[in-house]
Amino acid sequence: MGSALFIVWRESIEAILVIGILYAWLNANGLQSGLRWLWGGVTAGVALAALLGGAMLLVQSQLAGDALEWFQIAMEFIAAVLITQMVLWMRKHGKNLKGELEAELGRAMNRANRFGVALVAALAVGREGAETAIFLYGLGLERSGNDLALFAAAGCAGLILALISGWALVRGGRRISTRTFFRVTEIILLLLAAALLVNGTEKLVGLGVVPALIDPLWDSAFLLDDSAGIGGFLAQLTGYRARPSLTTLLAFGLYWLAVSATLRRPARVKAG
Repeated sequence: MGSALFIVWRESIEAILVIGILYAWLNANGLQSGLRWLWGGVTAGVALAALLGGAMLLVQSQLAGDALEWFQIAMEFIAAVLITQMVLWMRKHGKNLKGELEAELGRAMNRANRFGVALVAALAVGREGAETAIFLYGLGLERSGNDLALFAAAGCAGLILALISGWALVRGGRRISTRTFFRVTEIILLLLAAALLVNGTEKLVGLGVVPALIDPLWDSAFLLDDSAGIGGFLAQLTGYRARPSLTTLLAFGLYWLAVSATLRRPARVKAG
């Protein structure tokens, strides 16, 4: 449940900060007439995300057996890739995000294109909302009944927490380091992506699509079981397995090697 709360919290904060930047720019430039287009774009972005979530549930309801299994595996891998891509994108563009958004708004207002204001807001909010929908779908595949209800409640709690946190970040910007905030949450997001990758790989092994190679490679359940309690939480958050197969461990290790290499690449190029 904690993973759902964190995903909604983190993604909603990004959307709230984007809306805050756009709102402050319009006010600072005396363009209050563009505010209704801003809120219209925000509404459109939320609607787009809701449509995507509904579409995924509709597709799932029409599938059964192996087709449903393959769809769920694909969604877990897609969610893992999108989370990783989002973290890498924020690393590259995060510093200039405010300037880029304000420049886009400036171009729209210079053309007297109020629809452009709505489009900027819709794309910014829709991107965050769509990613959240996919992430939550991937994380919620293993849940049903009461667990699913608790999962949804955790998501709602994450949204409320995001509103409070977003307000605190805006109000206490000089005291709270947004750079540190996003660096810490980026690590947690990458851990969640690794967990989704492990889930998908295990399902491929279960279907016999890829070999397990050695299964289990070890058994640490007597120290920390991954089925409940702290072990279960770590399994959801990081991909920890008490009885991993060699294939699962290789997928986990290769993921972190690829992420580490990608994060270090700009520094090496710059140094050279």
